[in-house]
Amino acid sequence: MTPNDDTSDNMSATPAGTGVHRSGYVALAGRPNVGKSTLVNALVEQKVSIVTAKPQTTRHRILGIVTRPDAQIVLIDTPGLHSNARRALNQHMNRTAVSAVAEADLTLFIVAAGQWLNEDQAALDRVQRMQRPILAVVNKIDRISPTERLLPFIGELARRANFVDIVPVSALRRANLDRLLERIKAHLPVAGAIYPAEQITDRSQRFLIAEIIREKLTLALSAELPYGLSVEIEAFEETADGCVNIAAVIWVEREGQKAIVIGENGERLKHIGRAARLEVKAMLGKPVYLELWVKVKENWADDARALRSLGYEST
Repeated sequence: MTPNDDTSDNMSATPAGTGVHRSGYVALAGRPNVGKSTLVNALVEQKVSIVTAKPQTTRHRILGIVTRPDAQIVLIDTPGLHSNARRALNQHMNRTAVSAVAEADLTLFIVAAGQWLNEDQAALDRVQRMQRPILAVVNKIDRISPTERLLPFIGELARRANFVDIVPVSALRRANLDRLLERIKAHLPVAGAIYPAEQITDRSQRFLIAEIIREKLTLALSAELPYGLSVEIEAFEETADGCVNIAAVIWVEREGQKAIVIGENGERLKHIGRAARLEVKAMLGKPVYLELWVKVKENWADDARALRSLGYEST
């Protein structure tokens, strides 16, 4: 679906079957909780970004690489653009998202079907200031019934910006993703592959393991989750018998938050560790021993130096 038929194949789009190879960087942008990470995982067909229902789960710039015979699409998952970013961590996340958009060949602006909030408009305004081509993706169409109810929403969305395309999808149900990949590919430059065909992300195993632990923390703690919470892998050792020993620190901002994470008699931390260990074991294909510690780094989410020490890159 496109804003208007006579402009949908603008830029350097080339019909399929011409033997042309395209590749480029595609930044996903939008307000928090519109399904950017779910969409990246669905397009890559593997989990490269953690997903929870809590806004601002994504804190880093993460690549998800889709390789096809005629194209390589390098997706850049970014934190949700949000207003009132008073803390250093929030400011970091906004800078990360804006920087990714500025450097990309194409931006996917993600919105939730049937919802347009003030934060959507604020995010769109930021994205438009980068003056990059924008393809709008209407996600979560599985929540709209009957589907004809989507048409007025898409029509209104088309009037908000000069999008090169508008594509409705359900990342969760994997609906219309092939169409989305085709439209992305059509708007990328003619170029060879950027990464090896077998590579699916730019992130290390240590980073992915830390993110898995943070995901399990978020799912287990829900509303109790301290916002100033981060995970750092302190040790990663493969033993002679094929096992992997991992030690990780869960950083919180205040002493009182340790009890929240640990739980009564340590049961909550055990549950979190068990869930994380099982997923890491499946990812590595090896037995895993995971040791978790909870430590305090006072107000680290407001401290630029502490952010850098915990792996939050400067942008």
